[in-house]
Amino acid sequence: MPRTLTPVLIAVLLMYLVQQQLASVVGPLAVSFGLPTGQIGLLFSVASVATAVASPLWGLLVDAAGARVVLIAGLALCVAGPAGFAAVVSLGLTESLSTDFAFLLVLFFRGVVFGIGIAAVLVAALAVAGLTTAGVGDRTRAIGFVGAAQGLGVLVGPIIAGALAAGSMTWPVYLAPVLALVAAAVVLVMVKPPVPVVHEPVRVQPVELLPAFGAGLFLYLSFAIAEVVVVFLAADRERIESGAIGGVMLAAGLGLVLAQGVLVPLLKWTPDRLLKIGAPVAVAGYALLATAPSAGVLTLALLVVSLGVGLGVTGFTATASLGVGPQRQGLVAGLVTLASGLTFVVGPMLTGVLYEVEPNAPALVAGAAALIATGLAFVPAGPRVPHSAG
Repeated sequence: MPRTLTPVLIAVLLMYLVQQQLASVVGPLAVSFGLPTGQIGLLFSVASVATAVASPLWGLLVDAAGARVVLIAGLALCVAGPAGFAAVVSLGLTESLSTDFAFLLVLFFRGVVFGIGIAAVLVAALAVAGLTTAGVGDRTRAIGFVGAAQGLGVLVGPIIAGALAAGSMTWPVYLAPVLALVAAAVVLVMVKPPVPVVHEPVRVQPVELLPAFGAGLFLYLSFAIAEVVVVFLAADRERIESGAIGGVMLAAGLGLVLAQGVLVPLLKWTPDRLLKIGAPVAVAGYALLATAPSAGVLTLALLVVSLGVGLGVTGFTATASLGVGPQRQGLVAGLVTLASGLTFVVGPMLTGVLYEVEPNAPALVAGAAALIATGLAFVPAGPRVPHSAG
């Protein structure tokens, strides 16, 4: 793994840990502010939209000004967002702010500012992975590590938040800007402008990457639906007790980390093979999810799903990165992040509509999306994609 990538992975890990810490406590804090449930949902929607919209813009800036510039700018926003949120929480709990004004400030700092900032961090990390590796094997492993760092933050964040919240619900809120500041310091000290290695000639046309992007989009959409439907099942106590939801969601995060951080480096499969195998594995997981009679089987189903999705999206991202030269690594990283971000805007809304019709419908639609991804995975990405092991 390139040395330049290591501190960037630390930044990704810390930022997604911060994101999940804040996500874990924002609901209880909002209730203490007297906010209705709909406004809590709006907060997450705004954050997802901000991340999705900002991603391609950050990608263009990476190509124009460099990944280090974007990392520093993004981390500055990631410090400002949680710091502003912590200030609002402090004032809100002392009733120094009206409920409506406090919500608008939370929407701005936690939703918009932090959402835009974390988009920059992920886009820059994917671009660094693309710029500092040349062969197919090295590029795929590096991209897998970026995904694993993201997944590990998602996995560990709620655990840390839960431990801190046992002392006070505000402790995770106050820790968040500190962690973001640590990440910014690591990047400032350790990350130099990445020097692109000699890349193999790009042997695909942009249009030939569309099937891979389609496969990645449908895989992300399926996973967004699956994560939300588990929450619905717990809320309705249908097949899963609310107390068991933590273990089920833990399986989802664990599967992504294992797939991207362990299996991808060990198996050394090409991006094409990762996508062709990962997508069908996800389909099998969704079939199990739709028929699971208990929380235990649901946990297994979500583990299988996340393993398949983790392998598949790593293959998709590596295919996209290998399909462009060093001058466009930022743009393609932005488009990849846009694809994932859009699904986490659409997925929760779609799941809510489908669940009202039939509780099993979201799992079936998620499986259908993964099945479409499987079909797209077998559409050749062009005969000129480099195939060296790297």
